[in-house]
Amino acid sequence: MPQINPIAAAARKPLAILAILGAAAAVLNAFQFTSGQVISTLVFLTVICGTLFYWQLRLSFAFGGIAVLLAANLIDVPHIVEFAGLDIILFLVGMMTLIGYLEERHFFEYLVARTVDRVGERPFLLMTVLMAMATFFAALVDEVTSILFMMATMFHITKRYKVNPIPFLLMIVFTTNIGSSATAVGNPIGVMIALRAHLTFSDFLRWASPITLVSLIIAIPLCFYLFGNNIKELGRKMKAEKGDLDETRHVSHKKSEIRSCWILFLATVIALILHAPLEKMLGLQKNSMLLGAALGAGAVSILLNGAVARDFFMRRVDWWTLSFFMALFASVGTLKYVGVTERIAEGMLSIGHYDPTLLLIVFTAAISLLTGFMDNVLAVATFIPILLEIQKAGIYTFPFWWGMLFGGTLFGNLTVIGSTANIVAMGMLEKEYGQHIKFMEWLKPGFVVSIITIVVAIFLLHLQIPLMPR
Repeated sequence: MPQINPIAAAARKPLAILAILGAAAAVLNAFQFTSGQVISTLVFLTVICGTLFYWQLRLSFAFGGIAVLLAANLIDVPHIVEFAGLDIILFLVGMMTLIGYLEERHFFEYLVARTVDRVGERPFLLMTVLMAMATFFAALVDEVTSILFMMATMFHITKRYKVNPIPFLLMIVFTTNIGSSATAVGNPIGVMIALRAHLTFSDFLRWASPITLVSLIIAIPLCFYLFGNNIKELGRKMKAEKGDLDETRHVSHKKSEIRSCWILFLATVIALILHAPLEKMLGLQKNSMLLGAALGAGAVSILLNGAVARDFFMRRVDWWTLSFFMALFASVGTLKYVGVTERIAEGMLSIGHYDPTLLLIVFTAAISLLTGFMDNVLAVATFIPILLEIQKAGIYTFPFWWGMLFGGTLFGNLTVIGSTANIVAMGMLEKEYGQHIKFMEWLKPGFVVSIITIVVAIFLLHLQIPLMPR
């Protein structure tokens, strides 16, 4: 077997980045972009490539990109502050704090264990329940939190009955990504879309949740078709052992603690759902109470930790990711500032011939492809300013926001880097089993689920356009 030259292997990634930047520069020059537009685009692409090729160093690339943009006088400090998305960051801080409190009290593990114990040794029903729970929890508490405790439960079952964990991991991940499209809090891109498009939690329940439910109803039998033999094998081993699933979780729960978790969880969900009527009643700006509900829940969670509040807050909030988001948003904002997004929007309008239906398909397809091969947060952060430019051209963009949401969530199932939940699940698999999923092993079922669900989602959106608010 030929030995790989470590120097040559190390040089591949920088060479790939340089090739991408060179090709991009040639295309931009061919379309007569200004020098400032070319530089800002190349800096942004460097941040994206650095994120994809050097994931552990992504924050370094993001900060470095901002430094270069400032030095090149392509952005100024006030606009960095404007574009950094502080409202999105604060919302995520509040929700991370709440979810951290509930996780540390094993609230979600308790709910999953109680449900799974009641299902018993019926493998297809068990997987239906687990996939439905993955969808439900992703919608209410976010995809990453959902995948953490759902995969822990799933791995307990696959280890106990000694079955291949990969098909079961894929089923849980697929439905987690689908569920993350149902509400504004299911995915960071939902938060971004809600705040930038001024959409309420109720808007998501009306326009996103029904399509999410249809997607789940389609995905479950698709998974049974794709992984039916693996589920049957689980059933055979369950019958052979004749044991129940009471061991799914051995967690002691204080009734008072579970009760307080229920109260805090339900109060937050109700506040999120009712934020629009509250804002109207109190004469507040749109989405003020959406942000207020998250920060209020975070405040209560910190308060309940008492003497260890500071340690809890610093531990449970993912400051690394939030800092990356702020730098990324500022980089994308620079593209808007120098006019790049306006040029891209003009190109998309030209391709779509200003036909709203064709443009919706082109726009959603572009978001979907970027999501599958780049990550949904990066894709949506890139396209939000483009959509705002399309809106300026007089195109009715309300359905486009939902196309962006579904492209960024449903097509997150295409590859392992399509969403954060995928990456987290892969890390858990490597930790628990010491193995990983090959690219094609994920792509084949992921392609089937992604294509079918996104086509159905676009079709249902198209049918409802006459009912959408003008």
